[in-house]
Amino acid sequence: MLTVITIICLFGAVGFPTFMLMLVYPFSKKAALFWSNYISRRSSRLFFAILRCYRGYMYLPDKSRFKDLPEQFLVISNHQSLIDIVLYLHYFRGREIRFVAKDTLRSVPMVGKMLHSQRHCMIPRKGSPTVAMKHLENFGSQVVRERQDPVIFPEGTRSRDGKLGQFYSAGFRRLSQSTHLPVVACALDGGWKLSKVMDIMKNLRKGSYRVKILKIYPAPQGKEDEKMILEESKALIQSQLDEWRALPPDSLSV
Repeated sequence: MLTVITIICLFGAVGFPTFMLMLVYPFSKKAALFWSNYISRRSSRLFFAILRCYRGYMYLPDKSRFKDLPEQFLVISNHQSLIDIVLYLHYFRGREIRFVAKDTLRSVPMVGKMLHSQRHCMIPRKGSPTVAMKHLENFGSQVVRERQDPVIFPEGTRSRDGKLGQFYSAGFRRLSQSTHLPVVACALDGGWKLSKVMDIMKNLRKGSYRVKILKIYPAPQGKEDEKMILEESKALIQSQLDEWRALPPDSLSV
């Protein structure tokens, strides 16, 4: 019964604005942006509130470092699920968050249209590295000009089993060089259990999604700084994942 209630509530929170976005998307960029922003700002909050109320699923954010956040910054994080997007929209709510993502997400009804309407960076999956770097350079100019905070996942793809993958440097370096922003290293965990549609409702029950700022770096001044940040961030994220996974299943610690 609770599963049915959860599905109905989630549809009410996300389904209606998604329907409106899909309805207006072909005809009005302004209306599409309105509904995309609505989904980002309101539905992301309701999403986790509903899951907590009806499935006991816990959103566990650590915001102890928020007071240290610079005016504008670049986020690097591990990546486990499409819901990571919802997570960071909620975690950094009140800020203009923009993601670097693959253009294959355009085919996902809500996510693709929302990302396109809000002008997130959609990297062509089959394009050349030169094309990808140009997209990132233009995106970097955009986020600086419009006072947005970009998020990039250096793994490049979602981890289906929660294990931390290789961090690729090219995208991070180009985005860093085109924005000259401080870098905020974040860790998240829990999304990999929700990566398969058939497992979502099963793994929601008494599950949790954690997110935490691990370190804030000054804007890198060159390739050596960029390399150090990427390597250290990966080690910090792995250490945080190990710490979280050593906790008892019902722990609320972050």
